[in-house]
Amino acid sequence: MTTPLDPTFLREAIRLSIKKMEANEGGPFGAVVVRNGEIVGRGWNQFTSTNDPTAHAEVVAIRDACSRLKTFSLAGCEIYSSCEPCPLCLAAIYWSRLDCIYYAATCDDAAEAGFDDRSFYREISRPTAERAIPMQQALREEALVALQTWMKKEDRIRY
Repeated sequence: MTTPLDPTFLREAIRLSIKKMEANEGGPFGAVVVRNGEIVGRGWNQFTSTNDPTAHAEVVAIRDACSRLKTFSLAGCEIYSSCEPCPLCLAAIYWSRLDCIYYAATCDDAAEAGFDDRSFYREISRPTAERAIPMQQALREEALVALQTWMKKEDRIRY
């Protein structure tokens, strides 16, 4: 069951976005992960300050929460973001099993500020052969060995 939106946490995400952007620690995005009414992870865009194109606010907040909680599953938690998540962040949110996403600005608002993620959404929906970055598959049979070995591994940790 989803908990009701708490504007306090959304304001904290917005506060982080402004504070860290003004400190030249990244772009204007912030996020917090919340469990049982308590912030368990904080993140802000660190794309340029760390030279890491995956260091988006939501991803950083997820990493922080997982580290603090010592788990890879954030089931039972929500994420509050200063802006609608981009495809990278949305995928990370799904992989981390967060229960709900609350956001303030929209992807259209971000596009007006020069952050147009709509092209990424369009790319993902295209067939592989039609994407802007060419993709080529090879060595499938060799790669299947790892997957088959995984399926036989009795002590594997499912995620």
